[in-house]
Amino acid sequence: MNEPILATRGLSKLFGALAAVNNATIEFEPGRVHAIIGPNGAGKTTLINLLSGDLPPSEGSITFKGRDITKLPPDRVSQIGIGRSYQKTNIFPRFTCFENCWLGAQSRLPTSMRFFRRARSYTDVHERVERAIDLCGLTHRRDTPPAEISHGEQRQLEIGMMLATEPELLLLDEPLAGMGTEESGQVIELLRTLSRDHTLILIEHDMDAVFAIAETLTVMVNGTVLATGTPEEIRGNESVQEAYLGTGEETRGDEA
Repeated sequence: MNEPILATRGLSKLFGALAAVNNATIEFEPGRVHAIIGPNGAGKTTLINLLSGDLPPSEGSITFKGRDITKLPPDRVSQIGIGRSYQKTNIFPRFTCFENCWLGAQSRLPTSMRFFRRARSYTDVHERVERAIDLCGLTHRRDTPPAEISHGEQRQLEIGMMLATEPELLLLDEPLAGMGTEESGQVIELLRTLSRDHTLILIEHDMDAVFAIAETLTVMVNGTVLATGTPEEIRGNESVQEAYLGTGEETRGDEA
């Protein structure tokens, strides 16, 4: 087994007396698609918020490429190579798709306090934007405001904004939420493409999609890690079947 690119040890998040994530120890191998699944309220989104720095943990640690990042804020987590998307699409609807990706790429400059240089003069930023737009499949929409594109394309754009920061690891929170069959298929193919050069950690309630693209699955129930394994191992796990896969609870919605 490869050394993990990201790992948690005894990670917990308490909200008063509620343990939204409870003593979670998980290792994420580089270059793989690792899905976090479980019923609503299992703590999946809270876990992603901890990994991205959006929430500070109550206990435990997080390491990225051997470096302790437990206390890093979200901007520093992003700068070291971890990208993040959210359940609700997080884009700028009045800017063009190109300009949205530009904002992501420009965040990688050493400082934003350069007021007297034209933004478009940054050649390296321009190149990152072009790569991101092409990779997320929106070259034909580059000059279109996101308000005028489909929901699926908006999801692609959010992924493009992440790619413009040149991350090694992508945290994807329900990337297929609210999509029809055709749009879901397009985003699944995009995720497959991204998995060739990135590590993907995703939350998704579409079990067909999860079992089609994930190489490793972690099942969470009531804030705890119930099992981690290959899709075949998870399918055959009786505890997982009783707690999740056999309950018909694969519904969408917000969670703790």
